[in-house]
Amino acid sequence: MERFFNNAGPIISEDHYHIDMLSRVDWGEIQWLIENKRYFVLHAPRQTGKTSTLLAMMGALNAGRRYACACANIENT
Repeated sequence: MERFFNNAGPIISEDHYHIDMLSRVDWGEIQWLIENKRYFVLHAPRQTGKTSTLLAMMGALNAGRRYACACANIENT
C-alpha cells in the first residue's frame, strides 16, 4: 500500500507520511518531568497529533526498558 497523509486517528509510521512525533515536543524536558515524577499536559487543537505523540512517547519509554507503559482507549463507541 502506498503511504498517504492521514487525517483520522493516530499515525502509523509504515502507512502515513508524518513528522517525527518526538521532534515536535521538548522530549528532553518531558523525560526530566517523568524521571522526577512530575506531571505534564499535552494540550492542542483537534487532529494535531496528540495521540500519535503520546504513542511515540510510550514507544520510546518502553524501548528504554526502565518503564512499562500501556495505552487504554476508554471512549464510549
